Amino acid sequence: MAQELLDLSRIESGQVELILAPLAPMSLITSAADRMRMQAERAGLKLSIKCADGLLNVRADKSRLEQVLVNMIHNAVKFTKPGGEVILEAEPVVGAARFAVRDTGVGIPAESLSRIFERFYRVDKSRTGSGTGLGLSISKHIVEAHGGKVWAESNEGHGSTFYFDIPLF
Repeated sequence: MAQELLDLSRIESGQVELILAPLAPMSLITSAADRMRMQAERAGLKLSIKCADGLLNVRADKSRLEQVLVNMIHNAVKFTKPGGEVILEAEPVVGAARFAVRDTGVGIPAESLSRIFERFYRVDKSRTGSGTGLGLSISKHIVEAHGGKVWAESNEGHGSTFYFDIPLF
């Protein structure tokens, strides 16, 4: 938790220097999926990738955006029952690439959706066995440092989708 707080504080204050370079969205989602595949399999989940053909490169710090995806995949795995699915997606939008982590999990109550990117906010403390409540806040700041935006959509009981857009290179 101390490391996550330090990381968040440095990101918020602009002290984290991003190493920006052209990055293929397919490379990013494949790398994040590879890192999380064993965790998904242990949880009895299917982890898959969908990437639009011909998607242009983004201007990004690969390790930081991979951290965002890993945070989102970790949450999806934590809140999806065995037999469920987590899908990583990348598609073009005007001036950016849109990334998504979609799950078939428990979903997020509508009244909590607007707060999930706040520091320490946890939707339901009784259903989260662990976690600091910092992962999504860190993710939000990393995406915004790239000039992007992040948001989530959810239907309680039917899963969630976490999105972020990153400008094209």
